[in-house]
Amino acid sequence: MMKTTAGSHTMGLLQRIGDLLRSNINDLITKAEDPERMLNSAIEEMQRQIIEAKGRVAGSIADEKRLAKTHEVEAAKAEDWEKKAMLAIKAGRDDLAVEALAKKKEHQAGAALFAEQLASQKAAVEELKRALALLTTKLEDTRRKRNLLVARAKRAEAQRQIADTLTAANEVGAGDRLERFEARVEQQEAQAEATWEMAALGGGSGDRDLARQIDALGEGELNDDLLALKGKMASLGMLEAGAARPALPAGAADEPSGSPASDSDPSAEVREES
Repeated sequence: MMKTTAGSHTMGLLQRIGDLLRSNINDLITKAEDPERMLNSAIEEMQRQIIEAKGRVAGSIADEKRLAKTHEVEAAKAEDWEKKAMLAIKAGRDDLAVEALAKKKEHQAGAALFAEQLASQKAAVEELKRALALLTTKLEDTRRKRNLLVARAKRAEAQRQIADTLTAANEVGAGDRLERFEARVEQQEAQAEATWEMAALGGGSGDRDLARQIDALGEGELNDDLLALKGKMASLGMLEAGAARPALPAGAADEPSGSPASDSDPSAEVREES
């Protein structure tokens, strides 16, 4: 019964470990909606199986030792009954020798049975040890993949957040707002420059008017001096009397002359006739 119960538990454990070892972690990661959660579940399952396998290996080793001890006891009893049979033969008691040999065969059969169980138990222990080693290796590999996956997931999430931020910035139009603000500033600068130019134009016009007025004053003074000089020269006989009169300004020829010698003055004609 011990053999059947221990063997069934061992085979069940080996079957579960074999399923874990045959599972393709990469395929599970690809198909899983939440790979990190799936890997964590797989790691937890492996850890449980490793703990169970370690306990099973320890129990199997203990069973192996008990079987070995029982085998030794049965083999020793068979050998002891053989010695008893020899003593009975020496004593001339063949009937006792036959019974002793029967006991010997009984213990030999038991020793053979326990030897068979011991061989099976050793094989199961070795298989559990190998499976445990493989499962431990796969557990470490899964942990590494989990850590790499978590790192990749975090990196991808950071990249996605940066991309979302850039996309949101483009959608919100931060760049466009900056360009519009820059255009507004340029427009204000242009308006300021235009205002300065208009102010400069206005100031120059006033300056020119003032300069013309001052020049006109100067020209008037020069004309007075010229008339005085011409009058002096005329009195000295250096100029004809008509040359001492100032030159008429432009357009004055079209206006009526106030001179008494004008042809259009009637009084002048009367004086001539008289």
